[in-house]
Amino acid sequence: MIKPELLMPAGNVEKLKYAIKYGADAVYLGVVDFSLRAMRKGELITLDNLKLAIDTARSMGAKAYLTLNIFAFNNDIKLLESCMDKIKDSNPDALIISDVGIMRMAQKYMPNTEIHVSTQANILNYEAVRFWQDMGATRAILARELPIKDVAEIKNKVPDMELECFIHGAQCVSFSGRCLLSDYMTNGERKANSGNCSQPCRWSYKLVEETRPGQYYEIEENPRGTHILSTKDLCLVKNLREMINAGIDSFKVEGRTKSLYYVSAVAKAYREAIDKVWENPNADMQPYFEELLKVGNRGYTTGFYLGEGYPKDGYSYDISKGLAGADFLCEIGGKYNSDGIETTSLTQTEDDWYRIRIKNKFFKNEDIEIISPSEKYTTQVTEIKTLKGEELELANTNDDLWVKFAKPPVEYEYALARTVGIKGGVNETQNCACS
Repeated sequence: MIKPELLMPAGNVEKLKYAIKYGADAVYLGVVDFSLRAMRKGELITLDNLKLAIDTARSMGAKAYLTLNIFAFNNDIKLLESCMDKIKDSNPDALIISDVGIMRMAQKYMPNTEIHVSTQANILNYEAVRFWQDMGATRAILARELPIKDVAEIKNKVPDMELECFIHGAQCVSFSGRCLLSDYMTNGERKANSGNCSQPCRWSYKLVEETRPGQYYEIEENPRGTHILSTKDLCLVKNLREMINAGIDSFKVEGRTKSLYYVSAVAKAYREAIDKVWENPNADMQPYFEELLKVGNRGYTTGFYLGEGYPKDGYSYDISKGLAGADFLCEIGGKYNSDGIETTSLTQTEDDWYRIRIKNKFFKNEDIEIISPSEKYTTQVTEIKTLKGEELELANTNDDLWVKFAKPPVEYEYALARTVGIKGGVNETQNCACS
Protein backbone atom coordinates (compact mmCIF):
# COMPACT_ATOMS: atom_id res chain seq x y z
CA MET A 1 0.00 0.00 0.00
CA ILE A 2 1.27 3.47 -0.98
CA LYS A 3 0.58 6.59 1.06
CA PRO A 4 -2.22 8.54 -0.66
CA GLU A 5 -1.44 11.73 -2.51
CA LEU A 6 -2.71 15.01 -1.04
CA LEU A 7 -4.18 16.94 -3.98
CA MET A 8 -4.89 20.64 -3.38
CA PRO A 9 -6.54 23.33 -5.52
CA ALA A 10 -4.42 25.98 -7.24
CA GLY A 11 -6.77 28.83 -8.08
CA ASN A 12 -3.89 31.11 -9.06
CA VAL A 13 -0.09 31.04 -9.12
CA GLU A 14 0.30 32.34 -5.55
CA LYS A 15 -2.10 29.73 -4.14
CA LEU A 16 -0.26 27.05 -6.09
CA LYS A 17 2.98 27.91 -4.30
CA TYR A 18 1.38 28.06 -0.85
CA ALA A 19 -0.53 24.80 -1.36
CA ILE A 20 2.70 22.98 -2.16
CA LYS A 21 4.71 24.63 0.63
CA TYR A 22 2.02 23.66 3.13
CA GLY A 23 2.07 20.01 2.11
CA ALA A 24 0.39 19.22 -1.21
CA ASP A 25 1.87 16.36 -3.23
CA ALA A 26 0.01 17.62 -6.29
CA VAL A 27 -2.16 20.54 -7.38
CA TYR A 28 -4.95 20.87 -9.90
CA LEU A 29 -5.33 24.05 -11.90
CA GLY A 30 -7.43 25.34 -14.74
CA VAL A 31 -7.45 28.02 -17.39
CA VAL A 32 -10.39 30.23 -18.31
CA ASP A 33 -12.85 28.65 -20.82
CA PHE A 34 -11.96 25.00 -20.17
CA SER A 35 -12.25 24.67 -16.39
CA LEU A 36 -15.24 24.46 -14.06
CA ARG A 37 -13.96 27.34 -11.95
CA ALA A 38 -13.62 30.82 -13.42
CA MET A 39 -11.05 32.68 -11.30
CA ARG A 40 -11.08 36.44 -10.86
CA LYS A 41 -8.35 37.32 -8.34
CA GLY A 42 -4.58 37.05 -8.01
CA GLU A 43 -2.07 36.08 -10.67
CA LEU A 44 -4.51 34.11 -12.78
CA ILE A 45 -3.39 31.02 -14.63
CA THR A 46 -3.84 31.58 -18.36
CA LEU A 47 -2.60 29.85 -21.47
CA ASP A 48 0.28 32.34 -21.51
CA ASN A 49 1.62 31.44 -18.04
CA LEU A 50 0.33 27.87 -17.80
CA LYS A 51 3.74 26.35 -18.58
CA LEU A 52 5.38 28.58 -15.96
CA ALA A 53 2.80 27.52 -13.35
CA ILE A 54 3.31 23.82 -14.08
CA ASP A 55 7.10 24.20 -14.13
CA THR A 56 6.86 26.02 -10.79
CA ALA A 57 4.92 23.15 -9.25
CA ARG A 58 7.49 20.63 -10.50
CA SER A 59 10.41 22.73 -9.26
CA MET A 60 8.79 22.61 -5.81
CA GLY A 61 8.51 18.82 -5.95
CA ALA A 62 4.82 18.49 -6.79
CA LYS A 63 2.76 17.28 -9.74
CA ALA A 64 0.32 19.53 -11.62
CA TYR A 65 -2.93 18.34 -13.19
CA LEU A 66 -4.75 20.52 -15.72
CA THR A 67 -8.55 20.61 -15.63
CA LEU A 68 -10.28 20.50 -19.02
CA ASN A 69 -13.53 19.28 -17.52
CA ILE A 70 -16.23 21.49 -19.04
CA PHE A 71 -19.08 19.95 -20.99
CA ALA A 72 -18.05 21.07 -24.45
CA PHE A 73 -20.21 22.46 -27.26
CA ASN A 74 -18.93 22.63 -30.84
CA ASN A 75 -17.50 26.12 -30.29
CA ASP A 76 -15.63 24.89 -27.20
CA ILE A 77 -14.08 22.06 -29.21
CA LYS A 78 -12.96 24.47 -31.92
CA LEU A 79 -11.45 26.85 -29.36
CA LEU A 80 -9.73 24.05 -27.50
CA GLU A 81 -8.23 22.67 -30.70
CA SER A 82 -6.72 26.07 -31.45
CA CYS A 83 -5.08 26.03 -27.99
CA MET A 84 -3.76 22.47 -27.92
CA ASP A 85 -0.22 23.42 -28.94
CA LYS A 86 0.14 25.66 -25.86
CA ILE A 87 -1.45 23.05 -23.61
CA LYS A 88 0.87 20.38 -24.98
CA ASP A 89 3.88 22.65 -24.47
CA SER A 90 2.89 23.21 -20.83
CA ASN A 91 3.30 19.45 -20.28
CA PRO A 92 0.96 18.80 -17.32
CA ASP A 93 1.30 15.54 -15.42
CA ALA A 94 -2.31 14.71 -16.27
CA LEU A 95 -5.45 16.15 -17.83
CA ILE A 96 -8.73 16.05 -15.87
CA ILE A 97 -11.54 15.44 -18.37
CA SER A 98 -15.25 14.65 -18.28
CA ASP A 99 -16.26 15.11 -21.94
CA VAL A 100 -15.45 12.21 -24.29
CA GLY A 101 -14.92 14.63 -27.18
CA ILE A 102 -12.24 16.48 -25.23
CA MET A 103 -10.76 13.14 -24.21
CA ARG A 104 -10.53 12.09 -27.86
CA MET A 105 -8.80 15.38 -28.72
CA ALA A 106 -6.39 15.04 -25.81
CA GLN A 107 -5.41 11.54 -26.91
CA LYS A 108 -4.85 12.82 -30.43
CA TYR A 109 -2.60 15.75 -29.48
CA MET A 110 -1.11 14.49 -26.20
CA PRO A 111 -1.05 10.68 -26.42
CA ASN A 112 1.56 10.30 -23.68
CA THR A 113 -0.23 12.44 -21.08
CA GLU A 114 -2.23 10.66 -18.39
CA ILE A 115 -5.98 11.22 -18.30
CA HIS A 116 -7.95 11.50 -15.07
CA VAL A 117 -11.71 11.21 -15.49
CA SER A 118 -13.50 14.01 -13.66
CA THR A 119 -16.07 13.54 -10.92
CA GLN A 120 -18.44 15.15 -13.43
CA ALA A 121 -18.53 11.78 -15.22
CA ASN A 122 -20.52 10.36 -12.25
CA ILE A 123 -18.39 7.23 -11.76
CA LEU A 124 -20.24 5.04 -9.24
CA ASN A 125 -19.29 1.44 -10.02
CA TYR A 126 -16.40 -0.79 -11.03
CA GLU A 127 -17.73 -1.43 -14.54
CA ALA A 128 -17.68 2.31 -15.22
CA VAL A 129 -14.09 2.40 -13.94
CA ARG A 130 -13.19 -0.47 -16.27
CA PHE A 131 -14.83 1.35 -19.17
CA TRP A 132 -12.74 4.47 -18.62
CA GLN A 133 -9.65 2.33 -18.16
CA ASP A 134 -10.35 0.68 -21.52
CA MET A 135 -10.70 4.18 -23.02
CA GLY A 136 -7.15 4.98 -21.86
CA ALA A 137 -7.70 6.76 -18.55
CA THR A 138 -5.26 6.13 -15.71
CA ARG A 139 -7.34 7.54 -12.83
CA ALA A 140 -11.02 7.78 -11.95
CA ILE A 141 -12.20 10.65 -9.75
CA LEU A 142 -15.16 9.00 -8.07
CA ALA A 143 -18.52 10.64 -7.43
CA ARG A 144 -18.99 12.10 -3.96
CA GLU A 145 -22.22 10.10 -3.66
CA LEU A 146 -20.27 6.86 -3.08
CA PRO A 147 -19.88 5.28 0.38
CA ILE A 148 -16.38 4.17 1.40
CA LYS A 149 -17.35 0.47 1.25
CA ASP A 150 -18.22 0.85 -2.45
CA VAL A 151 -14.90 2.61 -3.08
CA ALA A 152 -13.10 -0.35 -1.48
CA GLU A 153 -15.03 -2.78 -3.70
CA ILE A 154 -14.12 -0.81 -6.82
CA LYS A 155 -10.44 -0.88 -5.85
CA ASN A 156 -10.66 -4.62 -5.24
CA LYS A 157 -12.26 -5.19 -8.66
CA VAL A 158 -9.97 -2.81 -10.59
CA PRO A 159 -6.71 -2.71 -8.56
CA ASP A 160 -4.57 -1.32 -11.37
CA MET A 161 -6.68 1.85 -11.82
CA GLU A 162 -5.91 4.87 -9.64
CA LEU A 163 -8.85 6.17 -7.59
CA GLU A 164 -9.26 9.74 -6.41
CA CYS A 165 -11.84 10.90 -3.85
CA PHE A 166 -12.81 14.24 -2.37
CA ILE A 167 -12.09 14.49 1.34
CA HIS A 168 -12.84 18.13 2.09
CA GLY A 169 -14.65 21.21 0.88
CA ALA A 170 -17.89 22.58 -0.50
CA GLN A 171 -20.40 20.21 -2.03
CA CYS A 172 -22.93 20.71 -4.79
CA VAL A 173 -26.63 19.97 -4.38
CA SER A 174 -26.61 18.40 -7.86
CA PHE A 175 -25.38 14.91 -8.58
CA SER A 176 -21.60 15.17 -8.92
CA GLY A 177 -21.97 18.86 -9.67
CA ARG A 178 -24.03 18.51 -12.85
CA CYS A 179 -26.23 21.53 -12.23
CA LEU A 180 -28.58 23.50 -14.48
CA LEU A 181 -30.02 25.82 -11.82
CA SER A 182 -27.39 28.53 -12.31
CA ASP A 183 -27.97 28.64 -16.06
CA TYR A 184 -31.74 28.75 -15.66
CA MET A 185 -31.87 31.34 -12.87
CA THR A 186 -29.46 33.78 -14.54
CA ASN A 187 -31.07 33.61 -18.00
CA GLY A 188 -28.12 31.76 -19.44
CA GLU A 189 -25.50 34.24 -18.24
CA ARG A 190 -23.90 32.04 -15.53
CA LYS A 191 -23.50 28.46 -16.79
CA ALA A 192 -22.36 26.18 -13.97
CA ASN A 193 -20.85 23.58 -16.26
CA SER A 194 -18.81 26.16 -18.13
CA GLY A 195 -16.97 27.48 -15.10
CA ASN A 196 -19.20 30.34 -13.98
CA CYS A 197 -21.65 29.00 -11.39
CA SER A 198 -23.67 31.62 -9.49
CA GLN A 199 -24.30 29.06 -6.71
CA PRO A 200 -28.12 29.28 -6.47
CA CYS A 201 -27.90 26.44 -3.95
CA ARG A 202 -26.51 29.05 -1.51
CA TRP A 203 -29.35 31.55 -2.05
CA SER A 204 -32.03 32.21 0.56
CA TYR A 205 -35.49 31.17 -0.62
CA LYS A 206 -39.00 32.25 0.44
CA LEU A 207 -42.45 31.04 -0.54
CA VAL A 208 -44.82 33.09 -2.70
CA GLU A 209 -48.42 32.20 -3.56
CA GLU A 210 -49.15 33.06 -7.21
CA THR A 211 -52.35 35.03 -6.51
CA ARG A 212 -50.54 37.15 -3.92
CA PRO A 213 -47.53 38.59 -5.76
CA GLY A 214 -45.16 40.49 -3.54
CA GLN A 215 -46.17 38.64 -0.39
CA TYR A 216 -43.30 36.44 0.73
CA TYR A 217 -43.53 33.78 3.41
CA GLU A 218 -40.76 32.11 5.35
CA ILE A 219 -40.43 28.44 4.48
CA GLU A 220 -38.96 27.97 7.92
CA GLU A 221 -39.13 30.35 10.84
CA ASN A 222 -35.74 32.00 10.56
CA PRO A 223 -34.86 35.72 10.40
CA ARG A 224 -32.35 35.09 7.62
CA GLY A 225 -34.73 33.17 5.38
CA THR A 226 -34.00 29.58 4.45
CA HIS A 227 -31.16 28.20 2.36
CA ILE A 228 -33.12 25.07 1.44
CA LEU A 229 -30.53 23.71 -1.02
CA SER A 230 -27.27 24.60 0.71
CA THR A 231 -25.26 21.56 1.81
CA LYS A 232 -22.70 21.56 4.59
CA ASP A 233 -19.06 21.17 3.60
CA LEU A 234 -17.40 17.78 3.38
CA CYS A 235 -14.89 16.87 6.09
CA LEU A 236 -13.38 13.39 6.27
CA VAL A 237 -10.32 14.04 8.39
CA LYS A 238 -11.69 11.69 11.07
CA ASN A 239 -12.18 8.95 8.46
CA LEU A 240 -8.73 8.93 6.87
CA ARG A 241 -7.90 5.45 8.19
CA GLU A 242 -10.96 3.92 6.51
CA MET A 243 -10.22 5.77 3.27
CA ILE A 244 -6.61 4.61 3.25
CA ASN A 245 -7.75 1.04 3.88
CA ALA A 246 -10.18 1.37 0.95
CA GLY A 247 -7.18 1.81 -1.34
CA ILE A 248 -7.75 5.41 -2.42
CA ASP A 249 -4.71 6.76 -4.26
CA SER A 250 -5.42 10.49 -4.05
CA PHE A 251 -7.21 12.62 -1.45
CA LYS A 252 -8.67 15.72 -3.08
CA VAL A 253 -9.59 19.03 -1.46
CA GLU A 254 -12.15 21.29 -3.16
CA GLY A 255 -11.55 25.04 -3.29
CA ARG A 256 -9.95 26.78 -6.28
CA THR A 257 -12.01 29.89 -5.47
CA LYS A 258 -11.13 29.80 -1.76
CA SER A 259 -8.63 32.15 -0.12
CA LEU A 260 -4.88 31.70 0.17
CA TYR A 261 -5.32 31.22 3.92
CA TYR A 262 -7.93 28.50 3.38
CA VAL A 263 -5.71 26.58 0.98
CA SER A 264 -2.67 26.86 3.26
CA ALA A 265 -4.40 25.95 6.54
CA VAL A 266 -6.35 23.04 5.03
CA ALA A 267 -3.25 21.67 3.30
CA LYS A 268 -1.30 21.86 6.57
CA ALA A 269 -4.04 20.10 8.55
CA TYR A 270 -4.46 17.25 6.07
CA ARG A 271 -0.73 16.88 5.43
CA GLU A 272 -0.08 16.39 9.13
CA ALA A 273 -3.18 14.21 9.60
CA ILE A 274 -2.31 11.89 6.70
CA ASP A 275 1.28 11.53 7.90
CA LYS A 276 0.10 10.87 11.45
CA VAL A 277 -2.49 8.22 10.61
CA TRP A 278 -0.06 6.57 8.18
CA GLU A 279 2.41 6.11 11.05
CA ASN A 280 -0.29 5.20 13.59
CA PRO A 281 -3.69 4.05 12.27
CA ASN A 282 -5.25 4.66 15.69
CA ALA A 283 -3.99 8.22 15.99
CA ASP A 284 -6.43 10.82 17.34
CA MET A 285 -7.70 13.00 14.48
CA GLN A 286 -9.55 15.47 16.71
CA PRO A 287 -6.70 18.05 16.76
CA TYR A 288 -6.75 18.19 12.96
CA PHE A 289 -10.53 18.53 12.89
CA GLU A 290 -10.20 21.48 15.26
CA GLU A 291 -7.68 23.04 12.88
CA LEU A 292 -10.23 22.71 10.08
CA LEU A 293 -12.81 24.55 12.18
CA LYS A 294 -10.54 27.60 11.89
CA VAL A 295 -11.14 27.96 8.13
CA GLY A 296 -14.36 29.02 6.42
CA ASN A 297 -17.05 26.33 6.40
CA ARG A 298 -20.83 25.98 6.32
CA GLY A 299 -20.72 23.29 8.98
CA TYR A 300 -19.14 19.89 8.34
CA THR A 301 -20.60 16.59 7.24
CA THR A 302 -19.30 13.20 6.11
CA GLY A 303 -21.71 13.28 3.16
CA PHE A 304 -22.47 9.88 1.65
CA TYR A 305 -19.16 8.28 2.64
CA LEU A 306 -20.37 6.40 5.72
CA GLY A 307 -22.96 4.52 3.66
CA GLU A 308 -26.11 5.61 5.44
CA GLY A 309 -27.43 7.95 2.75
CA TYR A 310 -26.97 11.70 3.01
CA PRO A 311 -27.32 12.70 6.70
CA LYS A 312 -30.39 14.71 7.70
CA ASP A 313 -28.15 17.28 9.37
CA GLY A 314 -26.01 17.64 6.24
CA TYR A 315 -27.59 20.92 5.11
CA SER A 316 -26.72 24.42 6.32
CA TYR A 317 -30.23 25.89 6.42
CA ASP A 318 -29.21 29.04 8.25
CA ILE A 319 -26.08 30.18 6.39
CA SER A 320 -24.84 30.26 2.81
CA LYS A 321 -21.37 31.76 3.25
CA GLY A 322 -18.75 29.80 5.14
CA LEU A 323 -17.89 31.03 8.64
CA ALA A 324 -14.36 30.62 9.98
CA GLY A 325 -13.45 29.86 13.57
CA ALA A 326 -10.40 32.12 13.28
CA ASP A 327 -9.87 35.39 11.42
CA PHE A 328 -7.06 35.53 8.87
CA LEU A 329 -5.00 38.54 9.97
CA CYS A 330 -2.09 38.95 7.56
CA GLU A 331 0.44 37.56 5.11
CA ILE A 332 4.11 38.15 5.83
CA GLY A 333 5.85 39.59 2.80
CA GLY A 334 9.49 39.77 3.85
CA LYS A 335 12.02 40.42 6.63
CA TYR A 336 13.92 43.70 6.97
CA ASN A 337 16.59 45.06 9.29
CA SER A 338 16.35 48.29 11.26
CA ASP A 339 17.67 50.23 8.22
CA GLY A 340 14.78 49.02 6.05
CA ILE A 341 16.97 46.70 3.97
CA GLU A 342 15.47 43.32 3.12
CA THR A 343 17.39 40.36 4.51
CA THR A 344 17.17 36.64 3.90
CA SER A 345 19.23 35.72 6.94
CA LEU A 346 17.86 32.76 8.91
CA THR A 347 19.20 34.29 12.11
CA GLN A 348 16.48 36.07 14.10
CA THR A 349 17.37 39.34 15.83
CA GLU A 350 15.33 41.71 17.98
CA ASP A 351 15.76 44.43 15.33
CA ASP A 352 14.00 42.44 12.58
CA TRP A 353 10.89 44.02 11.08
CA TYR A 354 8.40 42.12 8.93
CA ARG A 355 6.43 43.70 6.13
CA ILE A 356 2.86 42.46 6.19
CA ARG A 357 -0.37 42.77 4.19
CA ILE A 358 -3.33 43.17 6.56
CA LYS A 359 -6.47 41.10 5.93
CA ASN A 360 -8.28 41.80 9.23
CA LYS A 361 -7.39 44.44 11.81
CA PHE A 362 -5.43 43.74 14.98
CA PHE A 363 -3.82 45.77 17.76
CA LYS A 364 -0.33 46.26 19.13
CA ASN A 365 0.35 43.82 21.99
CA GLU A 366 -2.41 41.50 20.75
CA ASP A 367 -1.82 37.75 20.89
CA ILE A 368 -1.93 36.11 17.47
CA GLU A 369 -1.30 32.64 16.09
CA ILE A 370 1.30 32.22 13.36
CA ILE A 371 1.29 29.26 11.00
CA SER A 372 3.92 28.36 8.44
CA PRO A 373 4.70 25.12 6.60
CA SER A 374 6.75 23.96 9.60
CA GLU A 375 5.37 25.95 12.55
CA LYS A 376 2.26 26.80 14.55
CA TYR A 377 2.54 28.88 17.70
CA THR A 378 1.05 31.81 19.61
CA THR A 379 3.03 35.05 19.90
CA GLN A 380 2.46 38.76 20.37
CA VAL A 381 2.63 41.78 18.06
CA THR A 382 5.08 44.05 19.89
CA GLU A 383 5.36 46.98 17.46
CA ILE A 384 3.48 48.35 14.43
CA LYS A 385 4.46 51.19 12.14
CA THR A 386 3.62 52.55 8.70
CA LEU A 387 5.99 52.16 5.77
CA LYS A 388 7.01 55.77 6.47
CA GLY A 389 7.96 54.90 10.04
CA GLU A 390 4.96 56.30 11.96
CA GLU A 391 4.19 54.22 15.05
CA LEU A 392 0.67 52.75 15.31
CA GLU A 393 -1.51 51.05 17.89
CA LEU A 394 -3.81 49.45 15.28
CA ALA A 395 -3.14 47.61 12.02
CA ASN A 396 -6.11 48.29 9.75
CA THR A 397 -7.55 46.05 7.05
CA ASN A 398 -5.85 46.33 3.61
CA ASP A 399 -2.86 48.32 4.95
CA ASP A 400 0.76 47.44 4.18
CA LEU A 401 2.76 47.88 7.39
CA TRP A 402 5.86 46.95 9.38
CA VAL A 403 5.51 44.83 12.53
CA LYS A 404 7.67 43.09 15.10
CA PHE A 405 6.74 39.82 16.76
CA ALA A 406 7.78 38.61 20.22
CA LYS A 407 8.63 35.32 18.49
CA PRO A 408 9.08 35.70 14.73
CA PRO A 409 8.54 32.81 12.30
CA VAL A 410 11.58 30.98 10.96
CA GLU A 411 9.88 30.14 7.65
CA TYR A 412 8.60 33.70 7.32
CA GLU A 413 8.30 33.82 3.52
CA TYR A 414 5.19 31.63 3.63
CA ALA A 415 3.99 32.47 7.14
CA LEU A 416 0.44 33.63 7.86
CA ALA A 417 -1.19 35.01 11.02
CA ARG A 418 -4.67 34.46 12.44
CA THR A 419 -6.58 35.02 15.66
CA VAL A 420 -5.98 32.63 18.56
CA GLY A 421 -8.41 29.80 19.31
CA ILE A 422 -11.83 29.07 17.83
CA LYS A 423 -14.50 31.76 17.97
CA GLY A 424 -17.62 30.99 19.97
CA GLY A 425 -19.87 31.27 16.91
CA VAL A 426 -18.16 28.34 15.23
CA ASN A 427 -17.87 25.24 17.38
CA GLU A 428 -17.73 21.51 17.06
CA THR A 429 -21.34 20.96 18.06
CA GLN A 430 -22.51 23.31 15.35
CA ASN A 431 -20.21 22.02 12.65
CA CYS A 432 -19.63 18.35 13.20
CA ALA A 433 -21.49 15.65 11.39
CA CYS A 434 -18.05 14.07 11.20
CA SER A 435 -17.92 11.61 14.05
